[in-house]
Amino acid sequence: MSYEVLGVTVLWIFLFGYMIVASIDFGAGFFSYYSVVTGNRNVIHGIIARYLSPVWEVTNVFLIFFMVGIVGFFPDSAYYFGTSLLLPGSFAIVLLAIRGSYYAFSNYGNKENRFYMLLYGASGLLIPASLSTVLTISEGGFIDVSGGKVTLMYRELFTSPYSWAVVLLALVSVLYISATFLTYYAAKAKDVSALAIVRKYALFWSMPTIFASLLVFFAISKHNPEHFNRMLDLSWMFVLSFVCFIGAFYLFWRGYNYGWAFILVMLQFALAFFGYGASHLPDILYPYIHLYDNFTNRTMALSLIGAFIAGLLLLVPSIYLLMRLFLFNASYVEGVKPKKG
Repeated sequence: MSYEVLGVTVLWIFLFGYMIVASIDFGAGFFSYYSVVTGNRNVIHGIIARYLSPVWEVTNVFLIFFMVGIVGFFPDSAYYFGTSLLLPGSFAIVLLAIRGSYYAFSNYGNKENRFYMLLYGASGLLIPASLSTVLTISEGGFIDVSGGKVTLMYRELFTSPYSWAVVLLALVSVLYISATFLTYYAAKAKDVSALAIVRKYALFWSMPTIFASLLVFFAISKHNPEHFNRMLDLSWMFVLSFVCFIGAFYLFWRGYNYGWAFILVMLQFALAFFGYGASHLPDILYPYIHLYDNFTNRTMALSLIGAFIAGLLLLVPSIYLLMRLFLFNASYVEGVKPKKG
């Protein structure tokens, strides 16, 4: 495996980690606000709060690693992505700041404002929609480079069927991943009332997720036929992804083995995500950034790969420890308060 492929693989692993962890976070925020609107707050807010409380501070670690890595491995990306994504990127940062503020006030304050809850819930959908712009413009056709100036062509972006297909997939995937995890978490907490609600969410958002995935396939075949043909060469990965979806849907529908069901959901997205990433190569940002032509020098690459592997070796055990102490601790999951004295 070349340094280029190894470097981009490590980056993709961090991005996948962020996609899963952040999707659970964003979707939980939306469901939390939705429970207020529907009057189910007292039923499901408990399991959502118990999940978010220990996790929200580490969610963006994956994103930070990815952002540092993409600029380190591909220095030209700072010029092209940084300039073209100034507006959507700033929008996402503001929304992340709003979520962070809400977490701080809700965890350490005494009152919850309904308007802040609305911002919190809405940001759970708006952030993935804005971040999905990165994958959209990487397919080419949305950036104009003339006179040494990089410009994001908003008209082409907002009128492109592929762009809206990616946004739709980002939105429904967030809700589906989050609902499936919360279903498993509610079952772990033995919260029958919450389980009944979030299981319905998981089943409801499963079909839109598959529909949006097929829509993206169709849209990319029109927008970038070359990339679509490379995806066909890796069709086995997408077929296996669909098989995992069928398995997960069956388990959620029958109502048992929710842990295995969520593992199948993660495998479903891992196969599709890495299949998409592998078929995207050797283009990073078509046609401006190429895997082999715009990669950093060997010394820098070795340093970054070593640092990122070390980061993974530190981050994964830390998350595992967090899960053992909080998320999968029987007393904590079930909301049992420790006895005093």
